[in-house]
Parts: sequence; C-alpha cells; structure tokens
Amino acid sequence: MAFKLHIVICSTRPGRVGPSVAKWFNDYATKHGKFETSLVDLAEFNLPLYNEPNHPAKHNYVYDHTKKWAASVDSADAYVFVTPEYNYNPTPAFVNALNYVYKEWNYKPCGFVSYGGVSGGLRAVQVEKLLVTTLKMMPMVEGVSAPMVATLLDENGKFKSNELINASAETMLNELYKWTGPLKAMRQ
Repeated sequence: MAFKLHIVICSTRPGRVGPSVAKWFNDYATKHGKFETSLVDLAEFNLPLYNEPNHPAKHNYVYDHTKKWAASVDSADAYVFVTPEYNYNPTPAFVNALNYVYKEWNYKPCGFVSYGGVSGGLRAVQVEKLLVTTLKMMPMVEGVSAPMVATLLDENGKFKSNELINASAETMLNELYKWTGPLKAMRQ
C-alpha cells in the first residue's frame, strides 16, 4: 500500500503560478511511483484568519471549515508544500493553514517545492522549515527550487521543468519516502 502524499498549493492569490508548478510536481511524483498523490489547494479550503475558540492541540474543533481541513491534513502520510515567497516569508494563507490544526501534522515528513524570482522562494522555505518543526514535522533538507519561474512557463502558463529541477525532485521524493515509513510507525 502506497503512502499518501498531499501536494499543497500554498498561494491563494488570483493569477498565481502555484497550481501550474504543483500540477507538474504531482505528475512527477505520480511517475516516481512510491506515493499515492493528491493535489490540495488552500484556496479551495478558503480558511478564514484563524478563528477557533479552542487551542488546536485540544483537537476540539467548532467550525466546519476546520473539521474539513483537519480531515484533509490527517489523511496524509507526508506533504510537499508548493510555495512562493512573499517579502522573504511564507504566504499568510500557508501560515494560517499550519496553525489551524496540530496533532494532524505530528510525526509526518514534508518537502518543499519553491518558486519565485532570483531566490526561487528559498528564503520563505527557510522560515517554513522552522514553522513545521514546531508541529513535530520533519522537513527534508533536500528540496526543489524554481528560480525565475516566469521563464519556465509556456505561452499557456504551463510549468516546464528542466534537468536540474527534475533531479532535485527525484532526490527529494526518495528522501521523503525514506522518512515516511518510520514516522508512520511512530504515529501508530
């Protein structure tokens, strides 16, 4: 039985590039063959700014949007966050989504596919790695970066990878797979 990998689109703004990059990575991860993949779009969850009355560690959710998000997060064994950077930081939607639940994230590995300008989103990923560790997640050292992402889009906005990006994706997926089994055992 394959591990369940959620590929999370972290940008919610109109005109975003995230879905195109995430679709490419989802296709790549599917061909990799070691995970059962699902695309998860934060925009579709439309989470309001955190509004639960109880601390997420209590696992006592009041609102339907939180219950739906918690079920999605809980159903995965591992995550890949497809993320741009906003002013050297993660997207506010991603930080908000992380904060909504707690136990559902615990003891799961995660990787990052970042994109943007010259830095390729790497500055945001450094912050994101700190955030996920407080949720007892294991961020991969290996990652995928797409600098100057606009040059990697065709005339229809489809993301076009290259040899370096593909090699990075392969390496990260292999490492993510190594961590997924042992961490799943810790959760059981």
